[in-house]
Amino acid sequence: MNWLDYLAIAAFFVVLFGIAAVCSRRAGKDAKDFFLSGRSMPWWLIGVSMCAASTSTNSANMFTEFIRNSSLGENWKWWAFLLTGMLTVFVYSRLWVRSGAKSDIEFYELRYSGKAAAFLRGFRSIYLGLVFNIITTGLVMLAAIKIGQTLFGVGQWTVIVVTAIASIVYSALGGFRGAIYTDFFLFVVIMLGAFVGMHYAINHPAVGGFSAMMSHPAVQSHLSFFPDPSNSELFVAVFVIPIAIQWWNVWYPGSEPGGGGYIVQRMLSAKSEGHCVGGSILYQVVNYAIRPWPWYLTAFASLIVFPDLASLQKAFPNVNPALVKGDLAYPAMLTFVPNGWLGVVAASMMGALFSTVAAHLSMGSNYIANDFWKRFVRPEAGERELIVVGRVTAVILMVATAVISPFLVSAGAVFNLVLQVGAGTGLIYLLRWFWMRINAWSEITAMAVSFLVAIFLQLVYPHLGGPALAAWHRLLIVMTITTTAWVAVTFLTPQTDAAKRAEFQNRIHAGGHDIAWGMLAMSIASAAIYALMFAVGCLIYGKALRAAVLAAVAAVSGLLLVPILKRLNSNTPPLSTH
Repeated sequence: MNWLDYLAIAAFFVVLFGIAAVCSRRAGKDAKDFFLSGRSMPWWLIGVSMCAASTSTNSANMFTEFIRNSSLGENWKWWAFLLTGMLTVFVYSRLWVRSGAKSDIEFYELRYSGKAAAFLRGFRSIYLGLVFNIITTGLVMLAAIKIGQTLFGVGQWTVIVVTAIASIVYSALGGFRGAIYTDFFLFVVIMLGAFVGMHYAINHPAVGGFSAMMSHPAVQSHLSFFPDPSNSELFVAVFVIPIAIQWWNVWYPGSEPGGGGYIVQRMLSAKSEGHCVGGSILYQVVNYAIRPWPWYLTAFASLIVFPDLASLQKAFPNVNPALVKGDLAYPAMLTFVPNGWLGVVAASMMGALFSTVAAHLSMGSNYIANDFWKRFVRPEAGERELIVVGRVTAVILMVATAVISPFLVSAGAVFNLVLQVGAGTGLIYLLRWFWMRINAWSEITAMAVSFLVAIFLQLVYPHLGGPALAAWHRLLIVMTITTTAWVAVTFLTPQTDAAKRAEFQNRIHAGGHDIAWGMLAMSIASAAIYALMFAVGCLIYGKALRAAVLAAVAAVSGLLLVPILKRLNSNTPPLSTH
């Protein structure tokens, strides 16, 4: 790296901490502002913030691993979650705003009653705020470690310590308002770095430019938008299961059925229902149709430069052999970026890292401060105390993440494990808004059973001598057992108190008319975004006619969506005054 690279990195940190410092005074006075930015955010900031929060250092690495495993079509493992996102946009985003909840954890005591509801809120605040947050943030840190070792030759603890200090300072200082504003800056830097990395990957001497790359046999076999149907095991695992079942019945951070986590936190920061919906739509369009393509193209180039894991290990002998998986190919390609631009790429990687880590720190701080500390430890806690608890929580989360990160190995492996832990719980998150028979014990059962069965299949079953189970086999087993268990418990336990059910229904005004039109909007919008995503791909592949047809489908779908949105907006009730 030369002085231009260091200047770019220095400028990145100046802007990052500058935004946090400007927001710190306001964030330090008001807990509502610190955790939800005062519910004043416009749609475009919300949408870009969602994009930044879901764009981690792990994103490009994981997409690269999928492409190298089989083809671009393996990304249906997460493309299917577009359906989840659009359902959240058109049916559930309005309900979240109407609920008046400060977090998706507070929802439990708005919807359910009694000690079971209190236990569920307290347990989930710890489980999601600390335990699960640490695992998912550790996965993000894993990608940063691989990038640090390949791109800069620095040890894993250097990466961990720098990330911990920077993330704690800027997320704890500026609060959620600072995170929203900073996310906009970070996402611009992330995408700039992605395009720079793509440019130098495609023009690597071994690749020979865009045309040569796209016609290379190693790339041609990985271009398909869909997995090969003749490989039935792969086709079922990466397309049939995700598109038929996974999107609506698996909980995954950032793609929770019905919304949850840092996505709901950003929804609840909107200044109105309209801004909430607008921001959510912007996120889905950018996240699926636009954002990943520079990474996909870099992954294609990696197939030529590093055709297998042996070539990666040979090129980077100092990298821990346990970390040499398909996801290492993306940071490996970034090593070809020359001085002068390397600083921009490094800043973009740090932006991807900090945006996601900060999203999890902010979410965890909100859960612990509002849903655990104030609810169960000190109900009399004031604004300043909650802010202090939130900031201390951020430090604890980051330290715990630093401890667990070195023990993770592969982005794809952890992705599959997280899916299995959340399998079978998604349906309950969709139905609980409308099916009043569901109670707190239903959710407790779903959470406990899915976790225990997933851990058993992952850690115990392989040592019992039974037949080998693929990841999708384990997913279906967890899903079946979990769904059966929580549905049975729903009918075997008492209903939520009638007064609580009535109060909740009065809050959200969830009429059947809205649901029907919301489902129609979800279907049309999903078709539009998938068409746009493949139109971009066909244009890149040089298939202009297909690209034009798909773009026309996207445009017509968008026009059909306009009157439906107007109808949904016309049925919007006044916001709850609870």
